[in-house]
Amino acid sequence: MSEFTTRAGVLDAADELAGVRKQFVLEDDVVYLDGNSLGALPASVPGRVEDVVRRQWGELRIRSWDESGWWTAPERIGDRIAPLVGAAAGQIVVGDSTSVNVFKALVAAVRLVDSTGSGRDEILVDATTFPTDGYIAESAARLTGRTLRPVTPAEVPEALGDRTAAVLLNHVDYRTGRLHDLPSLTAAVHAAGAVAVWDLCHSAGALPVGLDEHGVDLAVGCTYKYLNGGPGSPAYLYVRRDLQDRFDSPLPGWNSHADPFGMRNDFEPAAGALRGRVGTPDILSMLALEAALEVWDGVSIEAVRAKSLALTDFFLECVAAYAGEGRVESVTPVPHAERGSQVALRCENAGEVMKRLIERGVVGDFRYPDVLRFGFTPLYVGFADVERAGRVLGEVLG
Repeated sequence: MSEFTTRAGVLDAADELAGVRKQFVLEDDVVYLDGNSLGALPASVPGRVEDVVRRQWGELRIRSWDESGWWTAPERIGDRIAPLVGAAAGQIVVGDSTSVNVFKALVAAVRLVDSTGSGRDEILVDATTFPTDGYIAESAARLTGRTLRPVTPAEVPEALGDRTAAVLLNHVDYRTGRLHDLPSLTAAVHAAGAVAVWDLCHSAGALPVGLDEHGVDLAVGCTYKYLNGGPGSPAYLYVRRDLQDRFDSPLPGWNSHADPFGMRNDFEPAAGALRGRVGTPDILSMLALEAALEVWDGVSIEAVRAKSLALTDFFLECVAAYAGEGRVESVTPVPHAERGSQVALRCENAGEVMKRLIERGVVGDFRYPDVLRFGFTPLYVGFADVERAGRVLGEVLG
């Protein structure tokens, strides 16, 4: 038994979150380190979805909009997500994809600035962002007559000025796992008179975000990664409470109308975050998400963050010991303040290496051209999993 195997056993025995793993559908012979792409299935979800399909849809049918709470699901589930991102109730609405919500948030951010008559004509976007965010930002800039300026998060403070209308940033870099400084960057954006829009896809459910505490204006995120909502589960939109009466969505729909069943030709936005809704809610996937979020009952995001850092620290130690000198290079920051909940390793033939890892029961993913990504979901990943992943990686490389 190696030193690392012994340490893993000690760490797992002391893990306050170890019992949560049994709430997920996971094989004992697989180490699943891809929750940063698709979270594992919570065990309660299949039964809940069957009830939605067979009873709520199959028997109650149209009555379920009221009797089963379908109509209020977007805001009800938003309130369930709110504590995980540091938001009070009434500020998050669930629905649509992340891409659609980025579009709504960014255009609305520019309109918030326009309402002050400042004449700001530039949007800053994270140059290292997930491609879709960049595509959406470019389209939003064209739609609103703005110039789009890609900059790295580190360059944002210097790039801000009296031309800046809005800034779209990722909280965690999807390639490297680098955690960007949301509090200081948000403060810098506000000091410049601009609106801050944050993409939380790789941080929500993995670490404290503090949307209210840090005065974030608008934020979006997906629910199928660390929130385990299932493939294509609906995303969410956060609108800070004091901005809600000025939030002007570029996609007004009947579901965001103050009187949705009035079928009026003129649009009057609903009060509060509900004006972020658009069309009919995607009930099947939304209620699957609601069931999935029950795994968070009694779990604090601070405990999740502490375990996440311990897992990634331990993994980096195991990789250094098992893989040997110079075989892989970590591109994930070492300081805890700069690290999300994943580790990205650069190596030769990374695609083939990941294929062989998966064949041996260690599931991560590959990002072109040479990056192995391993996501650590503290709700179901243990220290023995981490030790095995590091050991198998060393064997594959060796």
